[in-house]
Amino acid sequence: MSGWNEHVTAALLGTERRDPPVLPEAPGARDGDKAGRLLDQAALLTVARRAGRLPGHGAPEPIAPAPAEDAPVVPPAAAARLGMILRGEHIQVLPEWLDAAAARRVRVPPRLLPELLERGRGDRILRPSITRAAGRRGVWLALRNTDWAYLVGAGDDPGGGAEVWRTGTRNQRAAYLTGLRGTDPAAAREALRETWAQEPAPDRAAFLATFRAGLSPGDEEFLEAALEDRGKDVRQLAADLLARLPGSAYGRRMAARARACLVPRVRTVRGREQTWVMVEPPGAHDEELARDGVPFHPSGSFAPGGGGGPVGTRAAWLREILARTPLGTWTDLFGLPPMEIVCLPIGAASGASEGRPGRDDQDGDARDVHIGWARAALKQHDTAWARALLKGGVMVDEPGALADLLAVLPAEERDAAAAGLIRWVEGRSDMLLVLERVPGPWAGDLAAAVVATLAASAGQTGALGGRRDEHALTQLCRLAEQRLDPPAASRLEELTARRPPDEPERPVPRAVTALIATLRFREEMLKELAP
Repeated sequence: MSGWNEHVTAALLGTERRDPPVLPEAPGARDGDKAGRLLDQAALLTVARRAGRLPGHGAPEPIAPAPAEDAPVVPPAAAARLGMILRGEHIQVLPEWLDAAAARRVRVPPRLLPELLERGRGDRILRPSITRAAGRRGVWLALRNTDWAYLVGAGDDPGGGAEVWRTGTRNQRAAYLTGLRGTDPAAAREALRETWAQEPAPDRAAFLATFRAGLSPGDEEFLEAALEDRGKDVRQLAADLLARLPGSAYGRRMAARARACLVPRVRTVRGREQTWVMVEPPGAHDEELARDGVPFHPSGSFAPGGGGGPVGTRAAWLREILARTPLGTWTDLFGLPPMEIVCLPIGAASGASEGRPGRDDQDGDARDVHIGWARAALKQHDTAWARALLKGGVMVDEPGALADLLAVLPAEERDAAAAGLIRWVEGRSDMLLVLERVPGPWAGDLAAAVVATLAASAGQTGALGGRRDEHALTQLCRLAEQRLDPPAASRLEELTARRPPDEPERPVPRAVTALIATLRFREEMLKELAP
């Protein structure tokens, strides 16, 4: 079969000016349709040319087979459910499926790996979970497709030993430092000291964050120097780390400032002596205060780290100082345990709230002090202070700041404390604010409180029909879909079905129906992944 060049010429000039050659062996070769004949014969010639091509002189390089896996593949039912999830059914539970599979030391079936890796390409949040569940074959595939390269070296182990510190990416180098901080903090500190001046500010901040592991007095000199860094994030990290370091000069400086702001005073109230905490916020913001990480807050700005509303300038400085002061300062000063200290009455020092713009009333003084202590308990991971602030009933206007403290409590105390907090804010607009800060799974007393709240909200939404109520319920259900313990579905169905005899029957809100369906789906999913 020949005539390829003649067909190309006829195509370029057009069949009106040049007749294409006739190939007798081609179907329809004698038809009058010249253009159709040209295309049919060109297709036939293309197949013939490709079929007759000889291989090159060099043999193609063989692809190395995928390495053997240690972990078994998930059971068939779990694999089928993963396929359903990847096709879009309850896609929000994909991270939970992956994490549950990794926890049970099973892996994703090979046939689903390409689709899963492609999903991680567009969703960075999924990548750590994919890394843990994809197995060695997932990495093997990622090495052959640059779109999936995020999987290579994405784990906690950067690989390459000390060489990665010189040649790795920022994430790999940070992972290397984190590992070294766990075994030899001094060596990690010296490795960073050698390259510190050459690192860009974002990298300096990422590497300094690794000091949270193995933080010790040996790091104090390095961190004090970092307070002078050009990068704002670096300075802030250094200040936060120094605030966590027991016995540091930074802590002593903050304690001296804080003791000037909070002074114990014995008052006689109704014939009874009582210790009060008198508050005098700092009067000025100087260079030393700025160097120690306390930013200048314009009046009416929102202070970071709790206290939802805008605050005055001096109140913001007070919160920042208290948040960075060692909590032992107060047990030493007052000679009382944390639970008794947080319950002490608080008032403004003489003249502190008169004629000074930006000052609050006595309730405002108490709020500033308690928010500062709460932030300190969170930073210093102090269980006794977190427990005191949660149980003392003093931060009645700051449920969000209280919810942050739940992470400091021992695991066995969190559910009951969170349930109490949920019941306290029930029906208020900041319910969702609290629940967003409570990690899952919500079980036990916490699950019961959430289910009761959902059932009550569903009934109110049905009765009132307000869009605002419906939106709040929808947001709450979406959060519960991922965090509520799946067995709670039965209890939720039971409660939403109840209604007073004299009320007409109302349909269950769509958000609640979707929540129940998702909980059922998750329950079956976790059973399939169970050993």
